[in-house]
Amino acid sequence: MEKEKKDIFDRMMGWGFLKTFEPFYKAHKEVLLYLFFGGLTTVVSVIFFAIPMNMLDLGEGKLLGFTIDYDVTISNVISWVCAVTFAYVTNRTWVFEDKAHGAKPVAVECAAFFAGRLFTLVVETLLLNVMTTTLKMQEIIAKIIVSIVTIILNYIISKLFVFKKEK
Repeated sequence: MEKEKKDIFDRMMGWGFLKTFEPFYKAHKEVLLYLFFGGLTTVVSVIFFAIPMNMLDLGEGKLLGFTIDYDVTISNVISWVCAVTFAYVTNRTWVFEDKAHGAKPVAVECAAFFAGRLFTLVVETLLLNVMTTTLKMQEIIAKIIVSIVTIILNYIISKLFVFKKEK
């Protein structure tokens, strides 16, 4: 019989007072790790949104009748690239414990992950622009609020389409 391989989080649950929470952790591991890494991904996203937001000064324009804040849009795309790269590595390694091996299966999985995230990039960018141009909300606050919607949508996409378990 093959011994179950434990990751760093499984091993940490065996430490001192954390043993108390081990049954709960085991029962909800995927969601707990997704929320943990989703939180870290949000931190990455906000940092890489704030840096260009504070450097750019491109103003606003109109696109299909909507007011677009160019600083928000460009900063959001930069933040998206950084956050999605971080999320792919952490989701593949710890959250969904993916078993895809070899260049082609990993490339297909990675492409699906980024494609799914493209949908949420569009949703996030639209919401950010509405919140900052129409509602006049501060950009970083809007980014944090929109990140909550993004985390939920990304979990659903990852669970159903990218890291789905083979039956």
